[in-house]
Amino acid sequence: MSDSYTPPPVPPRRRSNGLMIGCLISLAVVGLLGFFFLAGISNLIRGVTAPVSAIAPIEKQVTVREVELRKGEHGKIAQIDIEGVITSATRGEASMVDQTKALLAHAVADKNVQGIVIRVNSPGGEVTASDVLYNAVKKAAAAKPVVIYMDSVAASGGYYLACGADHIMANPTTLTGSVGVIIQTINYQELTEKIGVDMVVFKSGDFKDMLSGSREMREDEREYVNSLVGESYERFLGIVADARNIPIEKLRGSSAVDGRIYSGTKALEMGMIDATGYIEDAWAEAMQRANLTDATVVRYRTRPNLGALLSMFGSAKAEGSGQKVTLDVSDRLLPRLETGTPYFLHLPSPAGE
Repeated sequence: MSDSYTPPPVPPRRRSNGLMIGCLISLAVVGLLGFFFLAGISNLIRGVTAPVSAIAPIEKQVTVREVELRKGEHGKIAQIDIEGVITSATRGEASMVDQTKALLAHAVADKNVQGIVIRVNSPGGEVTASDVLYNAVKKAAAAKPVVIYMDSVAASGGYYLACGADHIMANPTTLTGSVGVIIQTINYQELTEKIGVDMVVFKSGDFKDMLSGSREMREDEREYVNSLVGESYERFLGIVADARNIPIEKLRGSSAVDGRIYSGTKALEMGMIDATGYIEDAWAEAMQRANLTDATVVRYRTRPNLGALLSMFGSAKAEGSGQKVTLDVSDRLLPRLETGTPYFLHLPSPAGE
């Protein structure tokens, strides 16, 4: 009797992942198309309507996020950080000046906030931008106790804005001071002559091109620019004299306001600040001024809302369809000075002189 042949069982078919992958790809494509559509609509709206800043104040445009730095029992202190060169230039929807103003306005409006600590880590910046922040700090101080804490650097415009607060505290090692004004330009006349390039200028007045780098500056132009510097410097002196309760004539010509920088310890000796310490000491000072003993401390930060993200995306798309990516951090290492713009800025010599 012969054995019957039994064929091996057919292996079960593996379920194909193709359908799932296809669905995922489709969802991704639909999501991208939706994002592009929303970005386009946002860009279109921006193009046919008035700017957002013309419709609502900046504090309404900025979304504030709180980061808890210290847990307390009663009350709240808000910390606002001012980092980097003080400028009104925008790299998005709002400049750092506008963002800082918005954070201050939010802290003043928040009934749960009893005091404000502003941590400054800045070499200074534009004259007007520094003055705007000084005014914003002073207005906030009229509503609630405001304490300045100077971190690594709080020089020139950083010190200028600090004068609007109720109390100025610095780390003992802080570099501050640099009370002064600077305007600079570059003279490239010899370079253009060497390469055979001539600058042709048509102007309506003798002073219209007074900061042009294509020729030597005349003496009357030099005197005029110095007068502009002197005007801003006199305002700076007045701000310092008022904040530190020092007669301006006594202040004028002293080493405290001749442009030099000094440590937090030296600044205290010179009467340019109220105390030295650390950020926790600044919190404690703000609590004391707000009649609090154990308050929660939160850091205010800005975060873009959906409209801002879409607007930035639309702006970036409108600037060009190229694939070039530029990484530039030079202005964080050494601030770029725009020709003809006055600055309250501590600017080390490039040659280390």
